[in-house]
Amino acid sequence: MERTLIIIKPDAVQRGLSGEIIKRFEQRGLRIVGMKFMSVSRALAEKHYEEHVGKPFFEGLVNYITSSPVIVIALEGTNAVEAARATIGKTKPFESPAGTIRGDFGLEVGRNLVHGSDSVASGEREVGNFFTESELFSWKRNTDPWIFENPS
Repeated sequence: MERTLIIIKPDAVQRGLSGEIIKRFEQRGLRIVGMKFMSVSRALAEKHYEEHVGKPFFEGLVNYITSSPVIVIALEGTNAVEAARATIGKTKPFESPAGTIRGDFGLEVGRNLVHGSDSVASGEREVGNFFTESELFSWKRNTDPWIFENPS
């Protein structure tokens, strides 16, 4: 099973969309294995966005993600990264189709509501940045055989 990191960003938390966003991932069939409400420190934000160091938008990303509390979620499931990204929509909300989180609730790229890991490797790294191993819980739902062909 893959793992992916989701961050419900400050704009979504401030707008009261957290429950709706979590609901969409659960309805998709992804399993929550870790979740917490937190303020992101500058050091953690810089580590999270390290691939963007030196780009003109880096400082804005760091300032934004540290501006207000977020909800971080580790999700698990078959093709979790791809399934989560399809649920989220495109980076630019105005290009995202209706039915996606960004397509339904977003207008601007700088306020695109949610982060999702972009690869399996990123998912593992990002989950490790935000969660200790003792904060993650692999578990089985009674519905897993109805969601996953080969639940493990």
